[in-house]
Amino acid sequence: MSKSVKKNILFLCTGNSCRSQIAEGFGKKYLLDYNISSAGTEAHGMNPNTIKTMNDIGIDISNQTSKKINFNNLNSCDLIITLCGDAKDKCPTFKKEMKHIHWDLSDPANITGNDDVISKGYAKIRDQILNKINLLKEII
Repeated sequence: MSKSVKKNILFLCTGNSCRSQIAEGFGKKYLLDYNISSAGTEAHGMNPNTIKTMNDIGIDISNQTSKKINFNNLNSCDLIITLCGDAKDKCPTFKKEMKHIHWDLSDPANITGNDDVISKGYAKIRDQILNKINLLKEII
């Protein structure tokens, strides 16, 4: 029997430091039939709060790296999920057979306040992404 080729899902946001990194972590845990990656229209580095919020639920993403999108590799993606308006607006037109989904999520890096406020804000966005990943599993 031949193994089927896994389809490629790319999570895309602005800095590839928070939202897309969380989505990549959940994707790698729950979307096992797919090759999961993330990128940004820019690369801002991994936000330590992103790593912490995922560690809080037992998912280690500390080995993931912040990457800038390689527009030449976009055509290898079967599904692109943009996580913010900036990424959606800066993406080139996708080929017809490529699926695109947009999730408009707030950027947790913009949360201000004490550690507790920031932690709760990251957890809220993390949980929103998990809900969307669970819904995604039903439609892909």
